Amino acid sequence: MSASLAAVKTERGGREPPRHFLELMDIEPAVLRRMLDLGVKAKRGEIAGKPLAGKSVALIFEKPSTRTRVSFELGIRQLGGEVIVLSSKDMQLGRGETPADTARVLSRYVDAIMLRTDDVAKIRELARHATVPVINGLTDVSHPCQLMADVMTFEEHRGPIAGQVVAWTGDGNNVAQSFIQAAARFGFTLRLATPPELAPPAQLVDWARKEGAKIELTADPVAAVAGASCVVTDTWVSMSDEKADGPSSRHNLLAPYQLNEALLARAAPDAIVMHCLPAHRGEEITDAVMDGPQSVVFDEAENRLHAQKGVLLWALGLG
Repeated sequence: MSASLAAVKTERGGREPPRHFLELMDIEPAVLRRMLDLGVKAKRGEIAGKPLAGKSVALIFEKPSTRTRVSFELGIRQLGGEVIVLSSKDMQLGRGETPADTARVLSRYVDAIMLRTDDVAKIRELARHATVPVINGLTDVSHPCQLMADVMTFEEHRGPIAGQVVAWTGDGNNVAQSFIQAAARFGFTLRLATPPELAPPAQLVDWARKEGAKIELTADPVAAVAGASCVVTDTWVSMSDEKADGPSSRHNLLAPYQLNEALLARAAPDAIVMHCLPAHRGEEITDAVMDGPQSVVFDEAENRLHAQKGVLLWALGLG
């Protein structure tokens, strides 16, 4: 082994455990709040210099992406870092190499790894074997970066989210599951209206309630939305669902959960509307709501850039 490689191994071996950002439930509320504060500072232009200068981040996409790719790539560059964008077609990970071996290799090259994947087991294995931070850009069970942007957006428009009521209408999907975790970490009440067949995992709800979260489950979207400060929905058929059960059965189950003007009228008069995008207009949300005065959907999309800067700065020990 060369002296330089030995030095790298010693340096990496002597580091503190990497700061992974995998699930909101893994991180203490004060730490999440610190990340949000960093994101707000980044948005205001209050981050001095180029803190990621000399740092490189690998972005791995096993699923298509618009907001995740653009926001991460641009955010890293704006902070002064280098970025390498990879898809499963570009990597041996897509040809049978294990996430563990991929983690070991990439940890020798880059300072952090972001993975967007269907399979939560992949990102967990990647994180177990990486010696650099691993960031969850989306899995089949969660989307924590989206929730950081959502909390930031809510607080920009309506002040502290703690003690507020957020209503979810639609599928109990990965974003809904991250909302459950966020309710426990940020102290808001979450009402989820889903068909019983598409309810979020009971184990996750139990965890959140044990953490002190106020989680209300119902099959009635009107009951969920009543008086809420924020109403959230998402696409009825996620990419991971298309092969599983097809769109038609989900559309039949979810049609009563459409976020339209009649449903929104049940919320608080100044309620805001969120959707993580992409939206299937006319299905889970109507044009009138998405383009209406209560919608903050595009502010929410913009804040992916800023919130993720906060995550990156924290993960790399720079804030």
